[in-house]
Order: sequence, then structure tokens, then C-alpha cells
Amino acid sequence: MAEAATGKPYELLLRLLVYRPLGLHDTTLPQGYMIPEPYLHGYDVAGPPPPVDVSELLGASGSWASGGIISTPADMTRFIRGYAGGALYGKNVVREQRRWIAGASEPAGPGRNMAGLAIFRYATRCGVVLGHTGNFPGYTQLIAATPDGRRSLTFSVTTQINQSQTPQLLSRLRTVQENFVCALLARSKH
Repeated sequence: MAEAATGKPYELLLRLLVYRPLGLHDTTLPQGYMIPEPYLHGYDVAGPPPPVDVSELLGASGSWASGGIISTPADMTRFIRGYAGGALYGKNVVREQRRWIAGASEPAGPGRNMAGLAIFRYATRCGVVLGHTGNFPGYTQLIAATPDGRRSLTFSVTTQINQSQTPQLLSRLRTVQENFVCALLARSKH
């Protein structure tokens, strides 16, 4: 849609409208299955030990605009602070983006999940953060920030955790993530 609306390649739009304004220097949309070095290796732990490195089993480029971007934890932190804080859009877009409806990210994030336009609201026992989870063979992610973008967390696990494959582990993960959110929000009150 972005290419059709602007007549510019998606990769160029990312550089001009996202990477550059937020100072993302280690974020790419790679082509093919190879991941730019260095990177966190992702593992399949479902079988007998030892865990199997599945980092390049599937190319993230296959999902392209729906999750094919590869980034570092530092860039993910800069991104979620800017995105949740509204740095990329005007107030009218932010208001529309935050018209919350029932829905959860996949896998579900901490607390009670509500869906907006390309962002989720996680209402925990300690307060609210905005963000997104991600799930891919070998990886489970959560990035979240306070609605003003001043505080954030980037949470990475190097194995895939989701409701269909590991429901008990997902429940434990969501508890740990909520504890991280509580620690984040407690720090923002001081």
C-alpha cells in the first residue's frame, strides 16, 4: 500500500520515514535467508538436547513488510520509544491509531491486550504500555513503551514461545514480561 500510495520502494520509505528520523542504524529489511552479522541465534528446543540453531532455517525476507525487518535490541528500543510516543505521526494519526478494540498480539503480550492500528495496548497490574510482540522460529519478542515514549523495554527470547506449541511456557513468559513492565513503570514514578 505504501508503494502504491507514494510510487517509492518500501525500503526507501523505511529509510526516509522511519530509520532516519528515529536514528536506527542497525535495522534492515534483508533479502534472502541470511541474517546480517552479528545477531542473536534462535533455537528450537522442542526435541531432545542439544537445542538446534534455526536462525537461518527460514528467511525473514519471506514475510517482507509483515515482519521481515531485522534489528538490534538498541534499535528496537529507539523504535518503540518513537513509535509509541507518536514521533512518526501527527496527533490526529496517533489518536486514530489508539482507538482500541478487543484483540491480542501473537503471542499475547503481558496483561490484558487491546489492538490498535499496528500497535497493542498492554494493561498490566501496574499500568499501561504500548507495543508489539513477535514470534518466528527461534525467536519471541516484546517491545513496549509508556504512551509518551519516555520509558521502554525490549524483551527477547531465543526460542519460539506461543499458545499452540508451548502454552505453559507462554503463561510463564507473560508473567515475567508483566514483572518487567512493573519494574519499568515503578522507575518512571521516581
